[in-house]
Amino acid sequence: MTATTEPSASVRPGDTPGAVVTGTIRYWAAAKAEAGIAEELYRAASLAEALAQVRARHAERPAFVRLLGICSYLVDSEPVGGRDHATVELTEGGTVEVLPPFAGG
Repeated sequence: MTATTEPSASVRPGDTPGAVVTGTIRYWAAAKAEAGIAEELYRAASLAEALAQVRARHAERPAFVRLLGICSYLVDSEPVGGRDHATVELTEGGTVEVLPPFAGG
């Protein structure tokens, strides 16, 4: 008997796990203000890789780089939570939402 597995929510049919893909990173609230932009493109295989690229691209904005360390992330509308960012695979045409902490929520 063979076992079947359902694809994870972050892998779409036709995607190759671990493949470098392109998508959009969207910044909200304080993250948007500190980045100085609302969104930018990524080209990466994992969330960790995409965030490393963002940190390098925005090295001249140390407050933004620090803020990334305390943000919450949604990848294709799914909360990342406490998962290791290196294990969170990105999808072609996907979206990473960067949500800074906010008061009252």
